[in-house]
Amino acid sequence: MNIETLRKDMVAAMKAKDKPRKEAISSLVSAVKKVAIDEGCRDDIPEEMVDRAILKELKSVKEQIDTCPDSRADLKAEYQFRYDVIAEYAPKLLSADEVKAILQEKFADVLATKNKGQIMKTVMGELKGKADGKVINQVVAELCQ
Repeated sequence: MNIETLRKDMVAAMKAKDKPRKEAISSLVSAVKKVAIDEGCRDDIPEEMVDRAILKELKSVKEQIDTCPDSRADLKAEYQFRYDVIAEYAPKLLSADEVKAILQEKFADVLATKNKGQIMKTVMGELKGKADGKVINQVVAELCQ
């Protein structure tokens, strides 16, 4: 995802007077800017960094949905709307089967050690941002048995 695409969509939401959508996209833009400033590149923000920030935001909104009490249906609906908007921009993550195939193809030598910590350390560098950490962990645990 490109930061300019996010900005254009935010402007389009403002022009359409779609305040909830504008706020959701605006939170994404600020999260991306924050990550960029923290990592020292204010101007030319790489797409990988934008994707990472979007996934982080998606995860935090998912936590908000999960921890929201059932009695607050209005709040839950608001969080769900934000989640849906952010999910539109999130990069497609690999499934458990795809992760397993990549691990068996590229990391067969490391998998042979059956050392879960060493495998995770090696694999996460390659798959970070491409697959959910929990999915990777489950696949590695399954392959170590």
